[in-house]
Amino acid sequence: MTDIIIIGGGPGGYETALYAAENGLTVTLFEKSHVGGTCLNCGCIPTKTLLHHAEILRNIRNGGEYGFENLSFSFNYAKVVERKDSVISQLRNGIETLLTNPNITVVHGEASFVNENTVLAEGKEYSARNIIIATGSSAKILPIEGAGLEGVVTSTELLNVTEVPKRLCIIGAGVIGMELASCFSTFGSEVTVIEFLKECLPVLDSDIAKRLRKEIDATFNMQSAVSRIERNEDGSLHVVFSKKGKEQSVDADMVLMATGRTPNTASLNLEAAGVCVERGAITVDNDMRTSKQNIFAIGDVNARCMLAHAATMQGRHSINVLLGKEDAIDLSIMPSAVFTLPEAASVGHSEDSCQQNSIPYTCHKAYYRANGKAVAMGETSGLVKILCEKESGRIIGCHAFGAHAADMIQEVSVMMCSKVTIQQFRDMIHIHPTLGEVLHSI
Repeated sequence: MTDIIIIGGGPGGYETALYAAENGLTVTLFEKSHVGGTCLNCGCIPTKTLLHHAEILRNIRNGGEYGFENLSFSFNYAKVVERKDSVISQLRNGIETLLTNPNITVVHGEASFVNENTVLAEGKEYSARNIIIATGSSAKILPIEGAGLEGVVTSTELLNVTEVPKRLCIIGAGVIGMELASCFSTFGSEVTVIEFLKECLPVLDSDIAKRLRKEIDATFNMQSAVSRIERNEDGSLHVVFSKKGKEQSVDADMVLMATGRTPNTASLNLEAAGVCVERGAITVDNDMRTSKQNIFAIGDVNARCMLAHAATMQGRHSINVLLGKEDAIDLSIMPSAVFTLPEAASVGHSEDSCQQNSIPYTCHKAYYRANGKAVAMGETSGLVKILCEKESGRIIGCHAFGAHAADMIQEVSVMMCSKVTIQQFRDMIHIHPTLGEVLHSI
């Protein structure tokens, strides 16, 4: 009997396996497909690779502003996809090498529960004292007429197309929808976004989200609901939606469903282990324990925070709990980023959440246009907001959009973990000239 079984080899699963092994525990890790999970194989990494190429393309097109005139170049999207695949392969090989650890056994197969200590995979049973479920999530498909038509895809399929669609309709203006709208509009697609909510990216401060949306070269239909997708006579797709009570439509060569993700629990046979599920997600306490004391669930499958780094830290905390080790991991301070062009990022409270929760606060703003490095880079579109407790001045949130916004939010996250006040933050020296000085000017 091994110490720990981990079901799922994504960021939560493989990072947790490595951390457990470092601490002397024996681990059996199950992965039905490729290690690295959604993040590496069909999510974060391939998307960011495409966005990197989109940023290069954008900068070349804007070259005239910087003295580069009469530039002649060709854009080969198939080559971009080829490089994306090589990046995935390189990183996947790296993870596989890391997992060749004497304390880790990797089983390539789909695992399901036999009981609370045993799983079945490829016809063989495996047992452990403790089990960690890290099976991630899958793209959610709207239950609408025409959702199964060819050309209606999820992000997984879109990331593998070898030609840029001339007209791309994106249903959903969350992180996936906004990143791919930014990416493919830069590559040359005519992008239309249809979103049910009033504003894109609801996790962001609404002011930041609105400003970011206006930076994306796409047509946005907010407060709109898709009713059906049809096939036109020429083979293209016809998307019908209602906007403020009026029926409208748009034609597209491809339709992306970017309407969220759903936890992967269906194949686990959780009933056999007595693990409780609520609204499709495995219920856990603050230590990631399920309804069974020896079974934990981390990452997307518990739906607490669908981010790769959340899964990793939840897994690390789970191992610490098993080992009886104290840690200072604060899962309530969870930075996140949207890698659009320009980026957006956030951590903690926004003005909206402070108002909704009646939290007395002060808001401090700074603009990129007043920052020397931003002006030199030609990246003056940007705004940072820091939210503080009104009485103490302690930083409780930060939202930003602009070049390298994610890096700045990471700095603020560290300050929040240390319970730093705005005055203490202002007393910390920043390098000149850097974009980080935007924060220091608040």
